[in-house]
Amino acid sequence: MALIKISNLTKTYNSTAVPVHAVNNVSLSFEKSEFAAIVGPSGSGKTTLLNLIGGLDTPTSGKIIIDQTDIATLSESAMIDYRLHHIGFVFQAYNLIPVLTARENVEFIMLLQGISKQERRERAEELLTSVGLEGRFDSRPSQLSGGQQQRVAVARALASRPNFVLADEPTANLDSHSAEALLDLMEALNQKYEMTFIFSTHDSRVMKRAHRIITLVDGRVDKDETKK
Repeated sequence: MALIKISNLTKTYNSTAVPVHAVNNVSLSFEKSEFAAIVGPSGSGKTTLLNLIGGLDTPTSGKIIIDQTDIATLSESAMIDYRLHHIGFVFQAYNLIPVLTARENVEFIMLLQGISKQERRERAEELLTSVGLEGRFDSRPSQLSGGQQQRVAVARALASRPNFVLADEPTANLDSHSAEALLDLMEALNQKYEMTFIFSTHDSRVMKRAHRIITLVDGRVDKDETKK
């Protein structure tokens, strides 16, 4: 059974004179342990599609079934709770809390989940070590490079033990070395934990690594290719 099943998904914005179909009747499914990239030109709908899968936006019509739950039918509070426990997010802008240390940033989502202080600390330090930040547990974001901050964001995304991770342009603000190191890390996590990663990207470095590339054009799936 598919981890994520999207059926006839549409998102229409009516704030302009002519309605904009950002996502237009898309049907897709994702299996566990996929390493997939949603690509396409600017305005093709890739970020909107990622936001719909992550419950950050609500569809105009269609279904998004995640692990047998249709998230499009959840109330706002139920969706917040679902995201907290089931979905990991990595954003282009890192979104770390400036006044918290790397450890505290990773712990924060577990604090919201009600996990004990000792388990939060142990899991945060284990994750930060796994992303190559041993010795930087007490560093604040301003004391870390862009690549290191994005690694903290990846550790935070994994802290909740999510069903899958959504990464929106995660390499956009990184230099080539940091981007390749981050992709090495994500591939290793994908293989070690069978963690599903779905990227929204226009970065050729991400496309080269992805095992599956879904191309959107004008909100529709133009191509869906799995590498052999």
